Amino acid sequence: MTAQNTPKAPTGRTTATADGGSARYAPERAPRLDWAKLAPDVYKAMVRLDAAARQGVDPVLLELVKIRASQLNHCAFCLDMHTKDALAAGESVERIVQLAAWEESRHFYTEREIAAIELTEAVTVLTEGFVADEVYARAARHFEEADLAQLIASITVINAWNRFGVTCRLVPGHYQAGQYK
Repeated sequence: MTAQNTPKAPTGRTTATADGGSARYAPERAPRLDWAKLAPDVYKAMVRLDAAARQGVDPVLLELVKIRASQLNHCAFCLDMHTKDALAAGESVERIVQLAAWEESRHFYTEREIAAIELTEAVTVLTEGFVADEVYARAARHFEEADLAQLIASITVINAWNRFGVTCRLVPGHYQAGQYK
């Protein structure tokens, strides 16, 4: 990977451009709040909830769900974390990139993965005020009830993590794959 496609840029870093010039990265901003240190009991409870929710969920599917929810919630910190974890687990760059446009790239995913991704979107973006019956029914066709319950729990947990990340402006780019496992 080159510096141009993996900007872990310290404030004001300069890099060479294709034409021989140089470009300056935007400065890295500081997080608003270190909520995990200020609310350690809540953080520890979230970690336990996350561990409980992921039980029995296929790890590759779980990362796809976490990436998609994080895309929808614009959580750069979680996108950084879960794309790195997915890559480390053997997920392809192509499937990760196409996830943002999965409806037009359905052929990259299994029907089961599509049902989980669609459910993730429905739970994450409650524009109708509820999860549509059709979306739930498609997911229910691909998952046993206990597995579906775990999937819904995992989707709910990543949405909570996203809200902490976005609100506190956690800074992406410093996470190492598997760092929090």
